[in-house]
Amino acid sequence: MSRRFLASIGVLTLAAALAPVPLAAQAPTTKTTAVAKTWTPPRTADGQPDLQGVWNSGTATPLERPKELEGKAFFTEQEAAEYEKHYIERSNTDRPLREGDTGTYNEFWWEHGTKVQADRRTSLVVDPPDGRVPPLTPEAQKRADTAAAARPLRQALEAAPNTWEDLTLRDRCIQYRPQPQLPTQNNNNYQIVQGPGYVAIVQEEIHETRIIPLDGRPHLSRSLRQWEGDPRGHWEGNTLVVETTNFTDKTSFRGSNANLHLIERYTRVDPDTIDFRFTVEDPTTWTRPWTAAVSWRKGVGLYEYACHEGNYATKHSLSGARAQENAAEAGKK
Repeated sequence: MSRRFLASIGVLTLAAALAPVPLAAQAPTTKTTAVAKTWTPPRTADGQPDLQGVWNSGTATPLERPKELEGKAFFTEQEAAEYEKHYIERSNTDRPLREGDTGTYNEFWWEHGTKVQADRRTSLVVDPPDGRVPPLTPEAQKRADTAAAARPLRQALEAAPNTWEDLTLRDRCIQYRPQPQLPTQNNNNYQIVQGPGYVAIVQEEIHETRIIPLDGRPHLSRSLRQWEGDPRGHWEGNTLVVETTNFTDKTSFRGSNANLHLIERYTRVDPDTIDFRFTVEDPTTWTRPWTAAVSWRKGVGLYEYACHEGNYATKHSLSGARAQENAAEAGKK
């Protein structure tokens, strides 16, 4: 979690407070499956399927199917329990400190999911069927190799930046992770708010808000690029479909660039669950489009992530680097 995390005790009040529930469901039963088939989502005042509330995407299911599970799309109930047990053991940060470990954060600060997806899938990737992200194109592999070769210099600049541009977007409080959103070890909370003609999705870290128009307007000119892209939404039955283009090359999702084309689908399948699926396509990055699915479970609240562009850390990182340089120069005399 970012060193600038300052969680307030107040919950955002854009939507009504929701009662707490577990972050992930157990394996599906005949009863819950029957309910899902007959359940009808509520509607907002203007007739939209109601997706509003606070949701959490934390999960123990990996993005890609592990090599040792090749050819196995689903866990058995016993396998899922064993996998979850080992996942919790591996993720536990309350273990004794290792040499060189500063012990910055213990388990109190993390909120990674502890359960695999309710259907016991072995990966979040559902297409291709092998549960793996498709290979990079030769062009994208070249970009990745260049980035890897430059990483030592990049890390050195981040440790002693010459300019604010040497700091990451996260350090500068601009963006935590690019679209589409994948579960991480913390801050997997979202709030959905709806109004006539719009849906807004607030991400807890670093408080990005995506405002999605539903009125059929065209995308912005391709010459206009945005951190979160340019989203446009519409309803297909009870599913919110969001198409996003116009990404900037200053952000990257697993190696993508400004050509990323993102399709998201949000379907509330029961009172406590949103089925979130996304498909990404970028012919300059992957050899084929691919799709992942994540269950969002009803959450307990959204807390302020007090991070803002131009924060003290940026100033102090730069001034600290200059102080180190001055000290080193003085030592040579």
